[in-house]
This record gives sequence, C-alpha cells and structure tokens, in this order.
Amino acid sequence: MKIAFYGSSLLSSYWNGAATYYRGILRALAGRGYDIIFYESDAFDRQSHRDIEPPLWAKVVVYPATERDARRVTLEASMADIVVKASGVGVFDDLLLEGVVAAARPGVLRIFWDVDAPATLAEVRAAPDHPLRRALGSLDLVLTYGGGQPVIDAYRRLGARDCQPIYNALDVTTHHPAQTHAEFVGDLNFLANRLPDREARVERFFLEPATKLPQCTFLLGGSGWEDKAMPANVRRIGHVGTADHNAFNCSPMAVLNVARDSMADVGFSPATRVFEAAGAAACLITDAWEGLELFLTPDEEVLVARDGQDVVEHLRALTPERARQIGAAALQRMLREHTYDRRAAKLDQILRRELAVRRERSPA
Repeated sequence: MKIAFYGSSLLSSYWNGAATYYRGILRALAGRGYDIIFYESDAFDRQSHRDIEPPLWAKVVVYPATERDARRVTLEASMADIVVKASGVGVFDDLLLEGVVAAARPGVLRIFWDVDAPATLAEVRAAPDHPLRRALGSLDLVLTYGGGQPVIDAYRRLGARDCQPIYNALDVTTHHPAQTHAEFVGDLNFLANRLPDREARVERFFLEPATKLPQCTFLLGGSGWEDKAMPANVRRIGHVGTADHNAFNCSPMAVLNVARDSMADVGFSPATRVFEAAGAAACLITDAWEGLELFLTPDEEVLVARDGQDVVEHLRALTPERARQIGAAALQRMLREHTYDRRAAKLDQILRRELAVRRERSPA
C-alpha cells in the first residue's frame, strides 16, 4: 500500500522534534511492506541542517516553501492508498490539509496525524471556524503522538470518527548504548529547543538546580538558548544532531526530560527524548506527568522529579553504579514493550481495518 505523508521533515531534526518519531514509525511501516512518500517543504533552514540523507525505505520529496508548490504536491495525494497530513508542518498547514483531503480518491484513507495534540486542541477550541474542525468530518482517522484517553475523548467530541494514539518508541536502529564522549561529559545533560511553553519549566527543573549545585556540571543542548541568562556551571552547545544523541545521553551521570506545559498538563505524552535516553541505557530524570508508569517504573527505571528541588536531591544521591542500574533497567523495558516495531504492528492493524471500512463505504 502506498502512503503519501505530508509532514515537517524526515531529513532534518533542526527545529523539528518530530523527525526521529517519523523516522522510527515510518521505517517500521516500510518493513511491513508499505510504500512511503514523504513530502516536506524547504523551510526554516532545515535542508542545510540535515541529519540523514534520503533513506532507502522512503521516497522524500522536498518542495519549495511557496503556496503554488504546496498546492502542487497536494495533488499527488490522488496516487496514494493512504494520505496523511501531519500537524506542525510550519508553512501552509491549512492549505495542505484541505488540499490532500480534496485530492484523495474515493476509497482512500484520509488521516490527520497530530504530533502535538494538546496544543492543537487548544487552538481548535479557541476558533469555531478552524480548518481542522471543518475537515474532521472528511477524515477517516486521527492519529496522535500521545495524550491517552483525554485526547481521544477531546477529538471525538470535536467530531473525529476515531482517534488512536501511536506513542513514541525506541528506534533500535538509531538509539542504543554508546561510548562516552568528552564533549558531553557532565552531571546532568538536557536536550531541548527553546520554546515559550516549556521555558518556565526548564528554569524550574534545570536552571534552578544548577544554581543550587555549583560544584556540578550541567550541559544544555538545543537551539534558541544563546541569549538566555545561565548559571556559570551550565554549558551551552547549541543544536545536537541525531548522530550525536547516543553519546550525549551516555556521557553524563544523568539526563533530564522536561515536558512542555500542555503535554505535562494532559499527560500520557512521553517525549522522544524519554525513549532515546532509555534506549541508550542512560539514567533519566524526568518531570512528573500522568501516565509515566505505562512506559517506565519510577525509582527502578526512571527518577521522577516534582520540582527543581527533587532534581537536586536526585543528583546528590546518585552514584555511578545506581545510575547504571537505572539505565540498564530502562533499556530492558524499552526492548520488551516500547519499540517502533511494536508500534508499527498496532498501526498496521488499524490502517488495514480502517482502509477496509473506507473501501466498503466508497467502492471504486
């Protein structure tokens, strides 16, 4: 079956946290026989910051970030069996959604894939004439990056026929234990782009602990932090390409995950970083959010912090041996339950079932 997928970028993680999610799930689907074409715009300087070249398991079409070219690529949805418009493309999102829905042939499965459901839902609720609200009646399925039952219920209330979460997972071909790298050695490493709805939480869970632990080394990776005031023991290294994520996670005593405001509020939305760190057998400290236990067991496979003081206490108590134990347990949990192969098996069942229903409704 052929999938036409319109997303932010498969080739670049630059200002694009969904890249590794797309790669993991789409590569696993390709392994199950799906023929994938990924459409991404040449926007936000992503193409000059590629992490990977076009892979063998998907065809990638990079189109100019113009309205005319966006309209042109939506017409190619007519050649697919399954059409996916992802959230957060960043340019011409509404045009792409309306265009691919209109271009899809009868019997084609039309999907909206939301990689930031809490933020999307807040935006739609505030706008009665939002294009997504209008399109939901023409869509067969909404898939989400996470969010659990609260997001499923919210989408159904808005008129979605069905909503299914396809959670982040471990991509075993990409994330795994690695050698330490001197550039990334420290006590606590944190990797995230600077975003308005996460910055206050970063201050609480990362910068305040750094202030209270001046003898420790804190390493901050990600874009946008250049002009942010930092304690002297925080070292900024800017964008970290995906090829360096394993070393970034394996080199320090521990790594930190901080959810964005909306995802922390809704819960059931583990970030890509959670699976990357666990897959590298890193000792992960995460802020608390509902549903965490579905993925990792607190105090055994992950350390949970309710606030910055908890981060401080974890770091004071942590020893290299304890950190290794937690990281090893997290890796084993990931390999047992949370790989992209497992996610793809579930998604394959959903797609085949929904496609059969769609074709019954709209016979060729």
